[in-house]
Amino acid sequence: STCACVEYYGKALESLIKQVKIMSIHGKMKHKRNKIFTEFRKLPGGILVCTDVMARGIDIPEVHWVLQYDPPSSASAFVHRCGRTARIGNTGSALVFLLPMEESYVNFLSINQKCPMQEMKPQANVLDLLPKLKSMALADRAVFEKGMKAFVSYVQAYAKHECNLIFRIKDLDFASLARGFALLKMPKMPELRGKCFPDFTPVTVNTDSISFKDKNREKQRQKKLEQQR
Repeated sequence: STCACVEYYGKALESLIKQVKIMSIHGKMKHKRNKIFTEFRKLPGGILVCTDVMARGIDIPEVHWVLQYDPPSSASAFVHRCGRTARIGNTGSALVFLLPMEESYVNFLSINQKCPMQEMKPQANVLDLLPKLKSMALADRAVFEKGMKAFVSYVQAYAKHECNLIFRIKDLDFASLARGFALLKMPKMPELRGKCFPDFTPVTVNTDSISFKDKNREKQRQKKLEQQR
């Protein structure tokens, strides 16, 4: 749903999936967008992490799966997203991730779009990649900061969801969400003010000590810290 989530998960997938080309695209990449899109269309296979900037009006041949991490606000947008696969007589699959508290979204889609859906059972023997993602954040401040920004943007987008009777911010389990984003600590933001999270354990490391792998960025950061001191 947000550019920050695309940036973070695109970066994460690049490190976690080695044999597959991962590309990312979102609305803030104004000049790069066409280049990335053209390059992706030419690939024999790959994964494109994107916002709704790619939900309609584009044609990529032979898309086998459309995975929707964030359910869209409008029912028509859901159908447009699914329509990126199974085009011109081909077959394909579309999957949307829902929390148990969000299951009435299935009825919402069947009423609004006559869109039948069936539940896909959770996969067995799923690898836990979160420790690896945490290690990446501890090793590079760029990953740590991307994760924090992605979490904040996700919560803010969830709070503004048009289907707010189904997607209620007050019911969101922030501790589980933070673990899912592999956060090292909870960010400071208005939505979390005054709340306690006994189910979330922050790292014992002082996150200010995490440096950028990019030497120039780290040099600039140290300069700023010195000025603040």
